[in-house]
This record gives sequence, structure tokens and C-alpha cells, in this order.
Amino acid sequence: MEASSTPAQPVDLVDGFGRVVRDLRISVTDRCNFRCTYCMPAEGMTWLDRAEVLTYEEIERVARICVERFGVDSLRLTGGEPTVRAHLPLLISRLAALRLADGRTPDLALTTNGATLRNIAGELRDAGLARINVSLDTLRRDRFLAMTRRDELDNVLAGIAEAKTVGFDPVKVNAVIERGANDDEILDLARWGRDNGVEVRFIEFMPLDATNEWERAKVVTQDEIVSTIGAVFPLEPVPARGAAPADRWRYADGRGTVGVIPSVSHPFCGDCDRVRLTSDGQFRTCLFATDESDIRALLRNGGSDDEIAALVTRAVGAKWAGHQIGQVNFIRPNRTMSQIGG
Repeated sequence: MEASSTPAQPVDLVDGFGRVVRDLRISVTDRCNFRCTYCMPAEGMTWLDRAEVLTYEEIERVARICVERFGVDSLRLTGGEPTVRAHLPLLISRLAALRLADGRTPDLALTTNGATLRNIAGELRDAGLARINVSLDTLRRDRFLAMTRRDELDNVLAGIAEAKTVGFDPVKVNAVIERGANDDEILDLARWGRDNGVEVRFIEFMPLDATNEWERAKVVTQDEIVSTIGAVFPLEPVPARGAAPADRWRYADGRGTVGVIPSVSHPFCGDCDRVRLTSDGQFRTCLFATDESDIRALLRNGGSDDEIAALVTRAVGAKWAGHQIGQVNFIRPNRTMSQIGG
């Protein structure tokens, strides 16, 4: 049963701290063709049964409710690795057809490891995908193999090039920096981004690894990253990010920009406008949330749009102030990054 009235004008989705939700992160699968050391174990992952994963129709319905009723104007598809889900351009075309009350199309983006991107970048673009982020933590083939447990560096680099060729602009590259693993490549990655016309966004190592090996000492902070780059390529700060997760700088010589997502050293929880839908239909108000709300049960048991909207409203109303990483009362979520959605 889906019959329900849609408000003539959207109502802001506001949490208890006055933050307005504008961004929905949608995980389309928990599966991945990489086994990155900071995300998944080499073996032993238990994958969701296909029946547990939301269908494209179910994902579209939740997204439509968030867009039409609450004015959510940013949708990002994640995984696992979203491109391993069959017929992904079909979902993108469905989401690209959604409209806000003023007629605008929500910003539609994708985060991918890029391994198969060179084969499908054009299809994704044609289906209506607006922006793309590719994960790339190292430029060294041996290290790439060690970190991802896959020999796919050449394919990822080719995918980034193809994304630019088919018209994605900008193409952003996400690099998780872990002390002792790849922190000696900060400058190399920054230089590569400048030379190739992509914005590299460095991400502080977060406690979402499957093997529970995260420790604060392995975090390379935003201040360290910016200092390392700025010593060789002078930087100028870009005005405040607002609700965006990355702080950004432009190169003083005009050759592009660089960003840092400082989730640990400079948390941006106070400006957070994001919520998440996992691939098995759980609604989460924070990447590090310790509880979630079951939208899939409503979807599959005759829940109306009004009931789904009410669930979302209740969950957002209970959203906490922040994740408290590094504090004594921090509790790790019981899911890894691949199970939640990046």
C-alpha cells in the first residue's frame, strides 16, 4: 500500500540540534571486488542474501519520499562497491528523474573504487549521474596490491581517465591516509592530482575497519596533510565548507584544488546534513550510529509513504550530536564501512 498525500511544499527534516538534512547516502550493495585493509578482512565476509537487499524500486521509493517531502537535494550511491550491482545505470536513471518542489534535479553522485569504471563511465553519465568520486590510496602498484589485495591499479587509473573523457567534471579522488601505510605518498598524490586535473581529497583513517586494528596513532591529521602539501605547493584556503565533509584549499599557482576530510581531528558533526540507507534497508543518521531504523520492513509489509516519512522523521529527531571518536565514551558501530555504505 503506497497511497498517501504528498505535501504541496516539502518540510525541512530537522534534528534536535537544528541541523537540516539535505543529503541521503544510499548503499546499493554490501559486496565489493576489493578487500581494502582498512575496510574488510581478506576472507570470511558474510554477504547479504539477495532477498535481503533493497530492490531498485524500493530504493527509488525511499529516495522519492526524501526528495519530495523533505527537500533532500543530494543523493550519493555507495557500496560496498556500487558498480558490482547489476544494471546500475537503471537505478541512476530512476533517481535522475526525481524532482524537487522547485523543479530542480537532486545532485546525483557515485563513490566507486574505479576498477571497472572505464567500461561503464559513459553509461553512468548517459543515465544521469552528475558527479563521481574514485577511491585511490596509493600510486604504487605493489602497495596498491598490499592495501586492496587486488592488482587493479592500472584499471583504476584508466577509469579515472575515462571518467574525465566522458565529461565528469570535476572528478574527485578519495585517498585514505594511514600512518605507516601510505603517509609517505601525500605529496605524490597531490602532485598527481595537479598534473591530471583531479581534486584529491585526503581522508583521515577512521575506526571502521573489520579487524579492529584502528588506533589514534595511525591517524594522519588534516594539519599534517596540509602542512606537507603546502611546504611544496603553497595553498590558499577556500571559504568555509558549510555542510560539505571536506575542507578545501586552492593551489596558489592556480593549478586546481585539494581537500581533506578531517573526521577524527576536526569533526564536522555540528554541520552534518547527511543520513544513510544501507543496502538491506536500514536507515542510519550517522556513519558511526549504534542504532538504525528498519525501512525495509515497512516497504515490504504494506507501509504507506506517510508511515515511511514518519519513520525518517523520528529517526532524524533522535540523531545525536556527534560520533565522539577518541573520547572514552566512543562506541564503534557493529558494522564495517562496506556494510554501512561509504
